[in-house]
Amino acid sequence: MKINSIANRYLFSEMVGPFAVNVFFFTFIFLLTEILEITNMIVNYKIGLLTIFWLLAYSMPYFLVFVVPMSVMMAVLLTFLRMSGDHEIIALKSCGIGIYQLLPAVVGFCLVGTLMTGFMIIYGLPWGKLSLKRMTLEVARSNIDIGLKERTFNDNFEGVMLYVNKVDLQNKELIDVFIHDERSAETGITIIAPRGKMTTDPDQLKFHLQLYDGAINQVSLEDQAVNSTRFETYNLNIDLQQAALRQDPGPKDEKEMSLTELNRYIQTRPEKDKDYYNALLEFHKKFSIPFACISLGILAVPLGVQSRSARTSFGLGLGLFLFLLYYLMLSAGLVFGEAGVYPPVIGMWAPNIVTGIIGVYLLVRTVKGRSIYIDLLPRLFRSLRK
Repeated sequence: MKINSIANRYLFSEMVGPFAVNVFFFTFIFLLTEILEITNMIVNYKIGLLTIFWLLAYSMPYFLVFVVPMSVMMAVLLTFLRMSGDHEIIALKSCGIGIYQLLPAVVGFCLVGTLMTGFMIIYGLPWGKLSLKRMTLEVARSNIDIGLKERTFNDNFEGVMLYVNKVDLQNKELIDVFIHDERSAETGITIIAPRGKMTTDPDQLKFHLQLYDGAINQVSLEDQAVNSTRFETYNLNIDLQQAALRQDPGPKDEKEMSLTELNRYIQTRPEKDKDYYNALLEFHKKFSIPFACISLGILAVPLGVQSRSARTSFGLGLGLFLFLLYYLMLSAGLVFGEAGVYPPVIGMWAPNIVTGIIGVYLLVRTVKGRSIYIDLLPRLFRSLRK
């Protein structure tokens, strides 16, 4: 089989544009899920734009691990959809250039996506996870009141349960405060105040509360007596050491380990428990997800070639549907592999094998001129809307 370099260079260049657009589009969609939290940080916590930029940058590898394979599949699918709609596939066939002769460009393009995804998941993801954890800890220590949420029982403080109905972070005011202090073994103290002021000392990890016009209820556990006292002003200091310890990075989890660390952890794990299977799943996932670019790319070729009457919007929907099926199979593999139902290697590689076999089967049928009835789907959708 003779390879036509001109046709393959043309096809490769045609896929670059849709790939770039899809990477930008899907990354933007993923980032939209963080917009509310980012806006909250900027408005209420006065975190600088540079900090926000680095928080997003550290989150990007996690998104790109899935965005790149999805974009590779969409680029191949949309390119062949356009070429089929413009009858370029027929024109190439009339010149003696068949589908098989166009596969080198597709495989080469998918290999580029595989290398990009592999770099992200092997090097980028651990770097991003660790950097994000460190920066989050620094932000939390410099703005320790970030964790103070409205209408939520906050038990991050050692021996103190804090509930606030409304928090005015700009004026550092608290509205409708309820505190249950269990730092004394002999006496339980409950403090209720309609309003209060808060200040923090990040260096000493102290949280200072000044409450106004409230009441203190003291319950003596030994004497079973209750004393109630009204106050105009009451000062309370809370130690933030426990809260800081809860935010401490601690040991690395599976996603934060490098490939060498992950392999060493698996080899030295004394028993095959949940942590062992999680580590093994993460190890195989670092290879299976990058190679999904190839299996999904091959699957997209026959679907694009045979969808002559389909619109680009249908191709976009079809691509998203196929990737959703792949992701569902991957998620099922994670769940069953973590439970030890079957070896993690099967759970992580089965989606690639299934989509690859289907893609090769449909490709062979397409080359032989047999229909895969993909054109029936747009008609079915149109009939359902009527």
